[in-house]
Amino acid sequence: MTASTLQDRDEQAMQVDAWLSAAGRGDQRAFESLYQATSSMLLGVCMRVLSDRSEAEDVLQEVYVTVWRKAVQFDSARARASTWMGTIARNRCIDRLRGQPASAMRAPMEVLDFAEDPSPSPAAHAESSMERAQLDDCIDQLEPKRKVLIRTAFFEGATYEELSARSGSPLGSVKSWIRRGLLQLRACLES
Repeated sequence: MTASTLQDRDEQAMQVDAWLSAAGRGDQRAFESLYQATSSMLLGVCMRVLSDRSEAEDVLQEVYVTVWRKAVQFDSARARASTWMGTIARNRCIDRLRGQPASAMRAPMEVLDFAEDPSPSPAAHAESSMERAQLDDCIDQLEPKRKVLIRTAFFEGATYEELSARSGSPLGSVKSWIRRGLLQLRACLES
């Protein structure tokens, strides 16, 4: 990654932050620009968690209603706008999943890690977004078991107990692997 690419990403991220802050002050044009710049990324987040496009689109609409109502609470000193909105999207998706019957659980973790969709999807567009490349690089540096556990915990909202049962590993080991993996991710992202 070149210095100019990193500088472009920082400038894009700062612009998204500015649009979100302006939306918090009621600026509808800034909100429209924010939507245009971030909707494909957030739809990718929703698709990754929900695996159903119509569900993901429904949740995405809820996400932007929430972003509009809560934009005034955004603090750029605490997080980037894309991270803040991504968290809202993820949490809305997890709420939607928890509202579904238990029989609607998705495929085992191992299958999810290797499943490929040959056509370009919103998730593919999200992977090309600003902060996604750095996160992917850091996640790829993780040990495979930690990587699968962290992805499953984050994108599916699985609990430690669920991860332990699904992976067939002791609960203490799962907690330890995730903690070490998150510490490693944090160090990588801060460097």
